[in-house]
Amino acid sequence: MGTENLDKIFNPRRIAVIGASDRENSVGAKLLRNLIGVGYKGVVYPVNPFQPMVQGITAYPNIKKIPWQVELAIIATPAHTVPQIVEECGTTGVSGIIIVSAGFKEAGEEGKTLEKRILKCKNRFNMRIIGPSSIGVMRPRIKLNATFVNKTAQPGKIAFISQSAALCASVLDWASEAHVGFSAVVSVGSMLDVDFGDLIDYFGTDAQTTSIVLYMESIKNARKFMSAARGFARAKPIVVVKAGRFRESAEAALCHTGALCGEDAVYDAAFRRAGVVRVEAIDDLFNCAEALAMQPNPKSPNLTIITNAGGPGIMATDFLIAKGGKLSHLSSKTIQALKSILPSYCSILNPIDILEEATLDRFQKVTEICFKDPNSDGFLIIYTPQGAAGPVETARMIVELSGKTTKPILTSLMGEDNCWKARRILRKNGILAFTTPEQAVSTFMYMYSYTRNLELLYETPEELSVEFSVPTFLKEVLRKAAEEGRRVLSLPESLSLLESYKIPTIKTLVAKTPKEASAAASELGYPVVLKILSPQITHKSKVEGIVLNVWSPEHVQASFKELVERVRKYKPRAKIQGVAVQPMIQKKMCEIFVGSKKDPHFGSVIAFGMGGTAVELLDDVSVGFPPLNQVLARRLMEQAAVYKFLRSSGCSVNANLEEILVRFSQLVIDFPEIKEIDINPIIVSESDAVAVDARISLETKRKLQKKQHHKYLVVAPYPTKYVTRWKLKNGISVALRPIKPEDETLLFELFQSFSEQTMRFRFFQVIKDMSHETLTRYCNIDYDREIAIIAEEKEDKKRIIGASRLILEPGRKRGEFAVVVGDQWQGLGLGSKLVDYIIEISKDMGLEIISGDVLSRNLKMIRLCTKKDFKIEPVDKDTVKAILKLS
Repeated sequence: MGTENLDKIFNPRRIAVIGASDRENSVGAKLLRNLIGVGYKGVVYPVNPFQPMVQGITAYPNIKKIPWQVELAIIATPAHTVPQIVEECGTTGVSGIIIVSAGFKEAGEEGKTLEKRILKCKNRFNMRIIGPSSIGVMRPRIKLNATFVNKTAQPGKIAFISQSAALCASVLDWASEAHVGFSAVVSVGSMLDVDFGDLIDYFGTDAQTTSIVLYMESIKNARKFMSAARGFARAKPIVVVKAGRFRESAEAALCHTGALCGEDAVYDAAFRRAGVVRVEAIDDLFNCAEALAMQPNPKSPNLTIITNAGGPGIMATDFLIAKGGKLSHLSSKTIQALKSILPSYCSILNPIDILEEATLDRFQKVTEICFKDPNSDGFLIIYTPQGAAGPVETARMIVELSGKTTKPILTSLMGEDNCWKARRILRKNGILAFTTPEQAVSTFMYMYSYTRNLELLYETPEELSVEFSVPTFLKEVLRKAAEEGRRVLSLPESLSLLESYKIPTIKTLVAKTPKEASAAASELGYPVVLKILSPQITHKSKVEGIVLNVWSPEHVQASFKELVERVRKYKPRAKIQGVAVQPMIQKKMCEIFVGSKKDPHFGSVIAFGMGGTAVELLDDVSVGFPPLNQVLARRLMEQAAVYKFLRSSGCSVNANLEEILVRFSQLVIDFPEIKEIDINPIIVSESDAVAVDARISLETKRKLQKKQHHKYLVVAPYPTKYVTRWKLKNGISVALRPIKPEDETLLFELFQSFSEQTMRFRFFQVIKDMSHETLTRYCNIDYDREIAIIAEEKEDKKRIIGASRLILEPGRKRGEFAVVVGDQWQGLGLGSKLVDYIIEISKDMGLEIISGDVLSRNLKMIRLCTKKDFKIEPVDKDTVKAILKLS
């Protein structure tokens, strides 16, 4: 449902407190007390069937008796009464509900039944519900405290969303001391309805919110969370603490991937892919959120430290290096300027120690010089109250100078006394102030991590040709395995699947007898490798089911017999199908591992790392999500230690590995029937990489049917169903297809071709330059939220000649569209076709209404929309809105 009706929860005009009470310290009493007499301008109605008055206010026996339309109902009654109350709320037109009551699914089957009844009512009446087990919500700016906690949040620009009710109360205590304010505080409870994805969508568009902070224990709807986070992370930093880092999976894995891709690694990968900053502690959570909202982001990890105490400066440096940061190399001009004003016994190298004797004037001059240094991308000023400069005066000096740099400024004023006053002055003026240098350094590195992650995430990928239609024989292989009751494909079947996706595989022959093995070895050429083939043996190395470096026919036949004997000894009932014979790769640099598994929350994930028989012991694995492009594949590789080895050794196969990962990603997308895949190892030599072993396990029929009702990919894949061809009036054939990140250069060329009039008609202004950051917003899109169809022509060269865009509102009922055609291609029917195609796609997505803003002077577009049954409504003197009802 997205953000539909959430405004009734966060900006209600009339509230009913169901379960309001006079009983001291009861939840109902606290809820009502926090809402009345505190400046909230809405109206609050107590509901209590046993009392005519509650806390001096007229009470109603039930919500039906309230004579005015209530927008938000807060329910604090025993769990067994809640479904009936929710139904009453629905029949009276209540749009928003907060369920404070506990005792639902956590209480067992009876509680789950209660939840099902509540959900049925919610869907029937189109309501939104926060909870159960929520402490409520706060909107400090409108003085709304719809919680039962004792503390009230101060107004600010951070939206704090927590899965822990107890933590919410603790954070409010901490925030009061730290002078941290909030645009909203939300306790989500057990997320029966409203979840993290909905709230990110809501606060992503909230003008009062500049950053979003999450305390998370689990995700209910991973795809919705990822879509919302990706949609807003570039505009509003999202910072998260994820609890439960070391929870073990209860289900044993058939493949290495299942053991390697632990729950926390998957969450880490999800946050990276969405552009979310993950921190480790509550202090970091709010420090980072404030920093990203208040200060410019650093372009590099180069930090300049100015201190009046050597020890804290050295500690800050140690912590910076440990976190992956660097000290700025001050320019020669900066060093000369520092020499001219500092005594000879002061350190002019970074960290710059101006000593405890430093006066305010010395602090000011050094800071001013450093702010001009071109090699510095951030500044940390450390103050200890031991010298001539006072803390309050130093803080005011920093505030005064802050306007002279566009780079982030962090401060650490160590001590209490007047230091807390100084920190308050700095915070009020948008400068980060900490009690320890380590906190400041940690925040700086989180800021850089956020910036760098977004840069890498939206880097323009190279075009890799992975267009592929799934051969029917592959589906037949999987169907046959399922019919035979096999959950694991054989080695030849697994390798044939990889070959079909042009993933390099070693030539493999199957031999059922020693004589056949000898013939296969002669055909392949010595030396060879023999591997046992048995449906009951999934990990060949565990039963010594592999023989390497076989050099002669006699050795082949003896090895065949030896393998069979080993397996029969290990598993007497194992069905032996023979051996696989492969050429022995003698020159190799290393072995790598590529795999995939289905995570219960995030669906299909992809793993990359050091391979070989000790893959689980090495624990060198990075995790990502399909679909991958060239940039995302490289990012996945960069997270693993083996990638650093490959780069340092001068290996030239990194591009090959990127392509293998992109093709592997497509395989994972195309086959929901596959539960886990291991390609282990892929042997890397100086010039190529080749898969020599693979294991593929399949979903059971029951699980597969269930997954088909749910999307098994957490990031929407490229929508190939919208790829088609069409002819212009002049006979030229064009491809109509969804845009992708690789199209950035072509889109820029289209933009450059626009006349001033075309640009005004599309963007309502003349844009002189389209930056990479802007172009990525048009090309690197979430197909769950928007579709951009481009018209691509290839007669003399590949180019985009027109584009249309459809952006869905979070509720997925309405969409906004826009169309543009390059000047030289206008008048050929393309604009009309693009509008028709957007209408067709909108219907396919189940939208009810689409609309688009059009300049009043754009008569061609107005006539075109009118011809296609759009209703034209004026917006202002310069703009009209074209609206089309689809259902």
